[in-house]
Amino acid sequence: MNPREVAAVLAYLGRLDPRTMRTDTGEARDQIAQWHELLGDVPFATAHGWDVREAIKAHVLASPYPILPVDVARRWRAYRRDRLDRHTDPTPVADPDDPAAWRAELLGTRHAVAAGATAPATHRQITSGGPHPDIEERLAAIGSCIPATVRADLAKYRPARAAREAAIAAGGPDVLSVRCEWCHASEGEPCRSRRVGLDGRARGNAPRATPHPSRIDLAAAARIQQVAA
Repeated sequence: MNPREVAAVLAYLGRLDPRTMRTDTGEARDQIAQWHELLGDVPFATAHGWDVREAIKAHVLASPYPILPVDVARRWRAYRRDRLDRHTDPTPVADPDDPAAWRAELLGTRHAVAAGATAPATHRQITSGGPHPDIEERLAAIGSCIPATVRADLAKYRPARAAREAAIAAGGPDVLSVRCEWCHASEGEPCRSRRVGLDGRARGNAPRATPHPSRIDLAAAARIQQVAA
């Protein structure tokens, strides 16, 4: 703000809080100089949410003490921090092989956002909500976000999962929905091929492509109980 804007701010403040008014010409001049010294880099208003009059009004409503120029400066810094926290640097259009131009464009964008001249580029908000309704309807129709052809190609790399999906598709129980009493694999985890050494300790822990028979029996019994209930 320049001295004329500072004088306008003090006149506005005097209407809200008469305690801050200075009737003496010398005192008013000193007050304007003091406020301008501390608020010279604070804008009067920006196009994106900052208005020094709103900051003054908020202080008058919230505090019984007269406002000081440092109170306005602190609100402005909080405003800048909030904008930068909500900003995600967009990819510069400058040549990435020119580090100076790349850095200069990034800093210029950040300064514009902090000064309130540009709105923050909040790319993080794209994933802050749930899926689009169209996507939900499509997933409900096809049943999975992975196409059947891609799932078939992945089957050889995920034998345990492929066997589980094939068994469920054939009408069988979900074997991994229960804990395996043989290898102690937890729910959702594939069975393990445990080999016991001469000392009685397990020597192998490799995942199995097929579950243990006892786990299949447990899953079938659990499904029968669910159907009966």
